Amino acid sequence: MAAAIMKSQILATTVFLTIISYTTSAQAANSEHIRQLLASKQCQNCDLTNAGLVLADLSGANLSGANLAGANLSRANLTGADLRGANLSGAGLFGVNLSGARLAGANLAGADLRNSYLANAELTGVNLNSTYLQGAVGIPAQIATPDEFYAWGVAEGQKGNVRQAIDYFNQAIAAKDDYAGAYLARGIARYQILDRQGAFQDAQVAEKLFTSQQNSSGIQTSQAFIKELQTPPDGKVSVGKPSFFDFIGSLGSVLLQFFPF
Repeated sequence: MAAAIMKSQILATTVFLTIISYTTSAQAANSEHIRQLLASKQCQNCDLTNAGLVLADLSGANLSGANLAGANLSRANLTGADLRGANLSGAGLFGVNLSGARLAGANLAGADLRNSYLANAELTGVNLNSTYLQGAVGIPAQIATPDEFYAWGVAEGQKGNVRQAIDYFNQAIAAKDDYAGAYLARGIARYQILDRQGAFQDAQVAEKLFTSQQNSSGIQTSQAFIKELQTPPDGKVSVGKPSFFDFIGSLGSVLLQFFPF
């Protein structure tokens, strides 16, 4: 009886280890494919699942149809790379340079593209479901909604990244020219970099739009901001670098009210 139990335990252990071994090998990148890629930059339809390619120079590489699911390509150089139809789901692409890359039909679901560079990247038909894009530079207007640009702008402004915030608000306005909240937020960001004239112009546009949209909260907030801007700088307002939400402490939460529902 004891021998039978031991035999059963050994069999179960063997099966378990076999499954673990199979799973590990199935999830790991093909080492030969990695060597091929790094040596020639030619790796169409390669298996690079979970590959570690941090800081790799893959400019101009042909990775069309490659499986890069879960791969770590943080801060890699992929300028001009061919990634058409590639699977980049869940890939780490933080700070990656994808300028001019061809990504048509690629799967970027759940990928981390924060702080990446996307100028002139071809993104037709790309799956961007749950993709992280905050801080990315050169995001084409067609792959993000005005609300997303606005939210990223507010987040960057709260962190002190004011010029990045302004860029996001610009993109929100370019995509939706009557986005009152984006004008107000951009005005506040301009106020921080001491562009009072630009801030005043944005505040006036915001008030006009909020009025036409019958948004009482927006009207009151923009009018309060205009009043602040009409007050000559004195000891009350810092002549150095005012806070993004300096003129009213609760403005951060106020701005969040201006998402269209």
